[in-house]
Amino acid sequence: MNVLSIRISDELRRQLDRLCKQQQRPTSDVVRESLRRYVVAEELRQTRGRTRPYAEAGGILTDDDVFKAVS
Repeated sequence: MNVLSIRISDELRRQLDRLCKQQQRPTSDVVRESLRRYVVAEELRQTRGRTRPYAEAGGILTDDDVFKAVS
């Protein structure tokens, strides 16, 4: 496993500490999960951006159109 050092504001650190205490979880677990979620969300956003022109060309313009197409 790798070690990553980051700088965060005092306020963000206090918020993180408070959250970890409430959830009774180690800071590293919370930060890892947050980064994992961010990476997945960004990958999805990029995929949507690449596929949007094809979807629009196929008449898929809204989330409802997507739901109908996959249902």
